[in-house]
Amino acid sequence: MPSRLNAPQREAVRYLDGPCLVLAGAGSGKTGVITRKIAYLVGECGFAPGNVAAITFTNKAAREMQERVARLVGGRTPEGLTVCTFHALGLRIVRAEARHCGLKPQFSILDAADTAQIVADIAGDAEKGIAKQLQWRISAWKNAMISPAEAARLAGDELSATAARLYPDYERTLRAYQAVDFDDLIALPVRLFEENAEARERWQNRLRYLLIDEYQDTNRAQYRLLCHLTGVRGAFTAVGDDDQAIYAWRGADIENLRQLQVDFPQLRLVKLEQNYRSSRRILEAANRVIAHNDKIFEKKLWSEHGIGEPVVVTDCHSAEHEAEWVATKIGAHKFQHRSRFRDYAILYRGNHQARLIEQQLRNRNIPYVISGGQSFFERSEIRDIVAWLRLLANEDDDLAFIRAITVPRRGIGASTIEALGHYAGRRHLSMYAAAREEGCTAHLQARQLETVRQFIAFAGHMRQRATDEPASRTLAALLAAIHYETWLFSHHANREAETKWRNVSDFVDWLGRRGDEDGKNLIELTQTIALASMLDKEDTDFDGVQLATLHAAKGLEFPHVFLIGVEEGLLPHQSSVDEDKVDEERRLMYVGITRAQRSLHLTWCKRRKAGGELRECEPSRFIAEMGEDVQINDRAQRNAPLSKEEGRARLAGLMAMLDARQTPGQ
Repeated sequence: MPSRLNAPQREAVRYLDGPCLVLAGAGSGKTGVITRKIAYLVGECGFAPGNVAAITFTNKAAREMQERVARLVGGRTPEGLTVCTFHALGLRIVRAEARHCGLKPQFSILDAADTAQIVADIAGDAEKGIAKQLQWRISAWKNAMISPAEAARLAGDELSATAARLYPDYERTLRAYQAVDFDDLIALPVRLFEENAEARERWQNRLRYLLIDEYQDTNRAQYRLLCHLTGVRGAFTAVGDDDQAIYAWRGADIENLRQLQVDFPQLRLVKLEQNYRSSRRILEAANRVIAHNDKIFEKKLWSEHGIGEPVVVTDCHSAEHEAEWVATKIGAHKFQHRSRFRDYAILYRGNHQARLIEQQLRNRNIPYVISGGQSFFERSEIRDIVAWLRLLANEDDDLAFIRAITVPRRGIGASTIEALGHYAGRRHLSMYAAAREEGCTAHLQARQLETVRQFIAFAGHMRQRATDEPASRTLAALLAAIHYETWLFSHHANREAETKWRNVSDFVDWLGRRGDEDGKNLIELTQTIALASMLDKEDTDFDGVQLATLHAAKGLEFPHVFLIGVEEGLLPHQSSVDEDKVDEERRLMYVGITRAQRSLHLTWCKRRKAGGELRECEPSRFIAEMGEDVQINDRAQRNAPLSKEEGRARLAGLMAMLDARQTPGQ
């Protein structure tokens, strides 16, 4: 985005006479508009920072906004300013209003793995295999603010009927655990504000102006939260793009864009159509593709960056050939243009497409990084150990208590946890503290209570050891005492168990070394190390090719983009074709095209393996929709002499390899 605002950007920043929707095309400077508006509200309009909130969907986007606001207002983020995700704002509200939400202040937050486990426990053996699907269906209902009673009426297939049957028990179990799931962080504030006018007015007075990023990605619950917070004043600016609405599968509702005009008739619409990212040819291809969708709002991106290189489409024999061609092309292009590996991105529809690409990049010693892969700390075996560390550091952490006492299982089932959770909730205590009270004997059977108290005694013993002994010794003793390795091999296939145990060993070794180096015991390590960031730090200086799904690539940009697998059945995905949902796939294509700044290469395969069989493929309809100004690089004539460009590319690749071998120190 330029240092000076263009006319529509300036209008979006300065408009304060009512609700405002900023329709921000790809690369049109939307983050700059939001951050400039925050600075304008605080610096020129007399808003206290504590009365302004900017809401987005990712922690990364929130951090970027905070940094840009700080630069605009003199180097430091204004004290009290709220810049966070929807769920972080919801958490803040639920914490402050816990009593009104029927929770104790130390409630736990369960993630998808925890909640899927609860569903599996409630469902019993018959439904355990589909626990994640059932949990996903319940989550979708909660995002749409559909109650258990409504869900039972709406269930139209066997999976939905099963989920609807489990939904009430699932909700009761969460409350018994004094826990909330991710969806509750939005749904609970919405219900609170609908039922408690005093709480609603309190938060409306606290947050007097809202700015909402990526508005097209909001679900029904988030939209209702926005309406309750802004009230009749409608003091907000929503920034979004209907052409980039690609998250319907996780509950996002593009109808929220239309509903905004209904609920706020005085809505001011501002369109940002100047693109500061891409060349004209890339934008024209994007515009032609998205023009085939029905529009909520008409807009057309344009750029002053010049016409740029042609968009190139290359057909390949197979997925293996496609991966080989892309890797070779990147190596040669980098050598010819003296660029960096981080200037290149390879984008695809599904994660399964990455494997062959990774192989070819490794074969050529091309460094790469994958976006959207599983975090080390999302692995269940690491979460098991982290739960113990958290419990040793804080006995009132109910989430850690539940996980540590049930994995490996110690003869303590869901009914015991539920009874203990009910008692702890009534006493406003942690489950750990409640189990030690004499009054607990009236709520748990003697055998159940004895087992729980044996666990508490063991945890207390390990806490003492963790304080007195080196971290490595404590961890080894803990793993041996709970027989964790044996439990892994009894609950998983050998190869999977070996991988999980290796991950645990690596994690434990790392913690042990860190304790020895820093002279800290396990309690001190747990309290001072941001465990979750150990392997999740974003290395912005890493010079590697970026691999990402199209969904994960949204919001990113690269000088050179390779969009692979642009075939019917893959992009658009066959399920979307069958369900007549090609519009969202077209928006996904649009997102992929508009990630590119200077060059864009598309590939498709004539044959691709599916289910172990080779199938014939056709180029995606989206290629034809890009228009005639696309260069078709026909690779069918494989025996034809090399073109000068191909010859130069191959020679450049050989020269690069030779150069690398002759470089001193390598």
